[in-house]
Amino acid sequence: MEPIELFIKINHLPTDLKSEVNDFIDFLLSKRKKEIKKKHPKFGCAEGQIYISPDFDEPLDDFKDYM
Repeated sequence: MEPIELFIKINHLPTDLKSEVNDFIDFLLSKRKKEIKKKHPKFGCAEGQIYISPDFDEPLDDFKDYM
């Protein structure tokens, strides 16, 4: 949609609906800013929070009969 078409449509709205359109535009812009500001985790940010037991690679007792 061309900006001029949007401008013409908004100008034909009553004042109270123009206010709602303005609020909705502000909402969309704030939503867009939140999407842009999302931070990606840095490498190593979970260091010390995850624990793997020393016998992690050992076969499970339930499957020893099959091996």
